[in-house]
Amino acid sequence: MPIPLRSRLAPLVLLAAALGACSPVFNWREVPIADDGLVALLPCKPDRATRNLPLGGSASIAVDMTGCEAGGATFAVAHATAEDAVQAESWMRAWRSATRNQLAGAAIAEAPATLPRAAASPAPVRLEVRQQGAGDPAPAQMLWFAQQRSGKTALYQATVLGRPASADAPAVFFEGLRLP
Repeated sequence: MPIPLRSRLAPLVLLAAALGACSPVFNWREVPIADDGLVALLPCKPDRATRNLPLGGSASIAVDMTGCEAGGATFAVAHATAEDAVQAESWMRAWRSATRNQLAGAAIAEAPATLPRAAASPAPVRLEVRQQGAGDPAPAQMLWFAQQRSGKTALYQATVLGRPASADAPAVFFEGLRLP
């Protein structure tokens, strides 16, 4: 007597459910960012997009974005290329200012940062947004840094937006940023 289809599929359905339950929330992987050599450690398969970042007035720059969402937070790296050190310093200052303006009223802590092989100018800067009340922006951590390559300056903003399910996920992300 043949075994009914439902009985034959039941073990497969149970196996698929068990495997799904075992999959990690954070599936860390190395992802190259742009063509400048930065490698980021992201917790999920990233999406990529380009958008214009307004820098005040009529100025804007094209920014390549690579990021994904995992465990209740968005992990992303933005990248732009400046023609020289003066332009890089100006753009980085405007980029950070535009971000702070978007976060008006939030509790923000900004401090110098370090990242191996990052340029000294513009200097790496870390920003943390703490959510105090229900109407405040989501918690966020950002790291701006640059690297001079082939006469140009690559600018980066690495961001964790939200409160990840794992408290150590932001540290893994930021420590996983590697410049050549």
